[in-house]
Amino acid sequence: MKMDLEFERKLTIPMETKKLCPVTPELEPIVDARAQTLREIFTGRDERCLLIVGPCSADNAESVMEYLHRLRALSERVKDKLFIVPRVFSNKPRTSGEGYMGLVHQPDAAGRPDPFKGILAVRELHLRALRETGFTCADEMLYPENHRYLDDLLAYVTVGARSVEDQQHRLTASGLGIPVGMKNPTHGDLSVMLNAIHAAQTGHSFIYRGWAVHSKGNPLAHAVLRGRKTEDGKSVPNYGYEDLRHLADLYLASGADNPAVIVDASHANSGKDPFRQPEVIRDVIESRRRDPELARLVKGFLVESYLVDGCQEPGGTVFGQSITDPCLGWEKTERLVLELAEACQ
Repeated sequence: MKMDLEFERKLTIPMETKKLCPVTPELEPIVDARAQTLREIFTGRDERCLLIVGPCSADNAESVMEYLHRLRALSERVKDKLFIVPRVFSNKPRTSGEGYMGLVHQPDAAGRPDPFKGILAVRELHLRALRETGFTCADEMLYPENHRYLDDLLAYVTVGARSVEDQQHRLTASGLGIPVGMKNPTHGDLSVMLNAIHAAQTGHSFIYRGWAVHSKGNPLAHAVLRGRKTEDGKSVPNYGYEDLRHLADLYLASGADNPAVIVDASHANSGKDPFRQPEVIRDVIESRRRDPELARLVKGFLVESYLVDGCQEPGGTVFGQSITDPCLGWEKTERLVLELAEACQ
């Protein structure tokens, strides 16, 4: 039986999209320089702490750009201690398959889905970030085949807790030239995450966007700890000292290149309470001070932050407030960033 799908329209291919929204020659050195800095952080040659910070979901271009302009000024104040990569996540995975699925699906959060316009909106937003603030940003690789729309713009990619077991995500990550953070799955099994890292660091032959391709392996693939859920739905953190020591031992046994972890201060690690994110970071900083091996292993943090504390329903009218998970507002974010920079001295 043939597939029961209604084909609405053919989407633009990455080459066409890049021609419509090009990275101009004067912007290319900025992309290259930031990529080199991230390579040095994950290989240990740059000891600055990495902070990936921004909205849970980049739902509105104007509020995101307002946030990024503020973040640019703040980043200049802490650049000797922190390297900041804005979180501009344009895909929103949904546990039940329902709800707002991100800018790539709905460029107008109150309107109907339009992936054609969404793809263009996402590329334009990342390009605006580069052009107006000099930032290359992070995004989640929800759809591996979509990475080609942004591969000349992104600084960092995450593979989410629900995607980390998927073969196509692992294979695609093996062909990316930027750091890829593999999150532990929602059930918390670290062996799944470490298998994903191994797969991403290994070369493969596979099918991608209708091509037979070969990858060389990505030595910058690494772990992201995001907490886990118990069988009864309770959030359990996995950023404590013993958790980090356990991961360090597993990394050593795995033989992976460039052992590294980013601690996600949100999700189950904070029980989805955005105001607990600073507490998570303080605890991890203390573990780094206590153990030199953990100081080398923990490269930085993921933080959910926006202009306004909390969250609202999709279609809400509060400028710069999340329409997905609740976020830390700007004033609290600024204090957190300055505190983290001070702690990293």
